[in-house]
Amino acid sequence: MTSPQHHDIVVIGAGIAGSSIASELLERGQAVCIVDSAPHPASACSSHAYAIAHPHVGRGAPRLLRLTRIAFLMAEARWGKGWNQHGIFQPNKKDKVFNRDDVASYLQSLNLDEGMAQALYADEALQICGINQDGIWLPRGASLNLSEATQDSLRPHPKLNCCWNISVARLEKVDVGWRLVNSQDKPIMTAGKVIIAAALETKSLVESMDVRLPLRPVRGQLSIFSVDMKNPWTLKLPRTAISGDGYCLPAKNLSDGNYQWIVGSSFDEGESDLQDWNSSDDFNRELAKGLLNYPEGDTEQLHKVGSFVGVRCVAGDRLPIIGALTQRPGIFLATALGSRGALWSALAAKLIAAQVLEDDFALLARLGFAADLVAALAPARFFAGALAAAPALGAFASNSKPIFPSAPKAR
Repeated sequence: MTSPQHHDIVVIGAGIAGSSIASELLERGQAVCIVDSAPHPASACSSHAYAIAHPHVGRGAPRLLRLTRIAFLMAEARWGKGWNQHGIFQPNKKDKVFNRDDVASYLQSLNLDEGMAQALYADEALQICGINQDGIWLPRGASLNLSEATQDSLRPHPKLNCCWNISVARLEKVDVGWRLVNSQDKPIMTAGKVIIAAALETKSLVESMDVRLPLRPVRGQLSIFSVDMKNPWTLKLPRTAISGDGYCLPAKNLSDGNYQWIVGSSFDEGESDLQDWNSSDDFNRELAKGLLNYPEGDTEQLHKVGSFVGVRCVAGDRLPIIGALTQRPGIFLATALGSRGALWSALAAKLIAAQVLEDDFALLARLGFAADLVAALAPARFFAGALAAAPALGAFASNSKPIFPSAPKAR
């Protein structure tokens, strides 16, 4: 019997995460085989054309703040030509007092200079970005077509082998590394190292190796609205993106004088239905009023003309899972990217490539990865005994029970 083909590095999953990692490894001279059950890349949540990217700005969760800043800079550098920089405004929460000087000092403490984040009073925000609210202006914030970015990362390369319509059911340890097996129990190929970047499918693949991860689906629906040029909403429509309770892109003025406006998204915990829900459109209409601080707005004047539904994968602590699966040498994970795929996939490309190629940690340090940040992303944080098994991660690993929101809310 002919032995299955062997590859040094196999990436399972051809979405934004898997393609970014593969691209990084190719840039570093490695041969890569990417495997996906679909007939083409970006078939699932990475088919999203309206992702936004910006550093996270908020109180608490200091690791998240540090991580998203690093990830944002990496994303900005990785997707230069597809990076649609229009700026993003983050309104102050209605129940919070806003003091510009205090907020500016806080932004500086996060290492966010004025080129990345500016505290603005409402009159300043109205002048700079057309939004009459106190808040934070993120001038380098951008949107990204994940589908185009994914396909660009997987453009033909002499060291890239793409295997489409191949579904991996399980992984088993063999002398040469790992064997990929299909649902008919037939070997697909073997690999020295395997990177699993398959969103929620990661859960069943690691379970085939007796590893459990707290991964859950979250359904999100974006609504594409048409706004008539004579509609009072046109006086409120933003010329920049807004990220708060939900998000929206800049309104687009169409050739007929009307506007197209994309608003979202719903956050339906534990749901994986890809059909349109009218309830999600209604939810997004209410989000629209909140984003624009326009409580008197008539939501019936936001006419739906399209939508995008995607199922995101999240972990219990809402941080991504990126790094080596230390209990199974040769296995690496990049999953639970949630709603920040544009950021976390860029970060995963650098971190996973460094770990796969066993780079000196000094290289990661130059990229901004302190030891606690690597540990905060590591799969080991979810496993009982992680402190004993990985003492270097001990001070930073989390073995607490995952906590999920009790009710759907916008993200």
